[in-house]
Amino acid sequence: MDFNDTKTAFSMKSMTDLRNAQMLFTAIQNPVLVKSLKYMTNLALKVNLPVAWVVKPTLYRQFVGGESLQECEMIVDQLRTYNIKSVLDYSAEGGSAIEDVSRAFNETMRSIEFAKGKSNIAYTVFKPTSMIIGSVLSKATVDINTLNEVERAELDNFKTRVTQLCQRAYDNDVRILIDAEHYATQGIIDTVAETVMRKFNNKRAIVFQTLQMYRTDRLEYLKYLFNDSKEYNYIPGIKFVRGAYMDEERALASRIGYPDPIHPDKYSTDKCYDSGLKFVMENIESFELFSGTHNYQSNMLLADLIDAKGLRRDDQRVFFSQLYGMSDNISFNLAAEGFNVCKYIPYAPVRDVLPYLLRRAEENTSMAGQTGRELQLIREEIARRRG
Repeated sequence: MDFNDTKTAFSMKSMTDLRNAQMLFTAIQNPVLVKSLKYMTNLALKVNLPVAWVVKPTLYRQFVGGESLQECEMIVDQLRTYNIKSVLDYSAEGGSAIEDVSRAFNETMRSIEFAKGKSNIAYTVFKPTSMIIGSVLSKATVDINTLNEVERAELDNFKTRVTQLCQRAYDNDVRILIDAEHYATQGIIDTVAETVMRKFNNKRAIVFQTLQMYRTDRLEYLKYLFNDSKEYNYIPGIKFVRGAYMDEERALASRIGYPDPIHPDKYSTDKCYDSGLKFVMENIESFELFSGTHNYQSNMLLADLIDAKGLRRDDQRVFFSQLYGMSDNISFNLAAEGFNVCKYIPYAPVRDVLPYLLRRAEENTSMAGQTGRELQLIREEIARRRG
């Protein structure tokens, strides 16, 4: 398997797609340009200026599937022809009013219904903080006794919403991913995730808990879930990611005065991630796994572990995943070799998904190696097609 096989990697892309991606990733390499774009976009949003005409042909086209579930169908169907499944992620961010919560809850319910019976949609997903008003989660994680009556009621509502989503997923036989959040809110989310896994994962994993492996405590937490599943007779669904909030987490830990929860360097994070993969694969009879990473070594390791274990490459207990618009060289080459692969496909109206898009641009700017690899592979494929 060769992650540098650009012919396979970009088999779904036209030459126009490749040129657009080349221009976008070249721009993303410039941190000044990205910061300026973020400033101007946020300013335009505040004064209600139209922004779709700038964003939709560039960032939106590269990283977002569409404005609605129905608009994503063409991409979902295209990916399926290359043996790649999809995860449709309603990625509207911002706002903490009950209207925002209701909108996110109802859209997630629609995504579960949309995925029912569709073999080309592997999972549904939701962001826990979109299911609760305000800062109740962080307050409850620090000290639940500090919540007032209204906040306690909202925490109960949060638990009810999560349970209802998981119940609908269970009823429709659709797997559902619970995304991870900041350290300050993750404690309550862990507790709720354990409760719904115990309830709905008795025969197979319907609910998946996300572990951010840049956290120093997540490997031990994985082992805790393994032991907990034996006690309560369920199959943990485990989604591994490296993590999304490193700088914010370190700044918050320094400001408040608790120990930094993040591994000190990339080597330690990579080691923790790969140790998690090994532990799950050693005990795959007790787990289901979703590995969400763009790291070459971790993807190759998991492929090797599947083969070494003597599993079918399309064993439904193990999935690889990368974000839509990134690392097609990993996704398409894994899929071509018969492994289970899915793309995380965000969708939402342009204005609602802008915070996600700006964060994705900033992340790519800070990940010089990732962006450089994307550009190099795109250039190689353009040159190959030109002959």
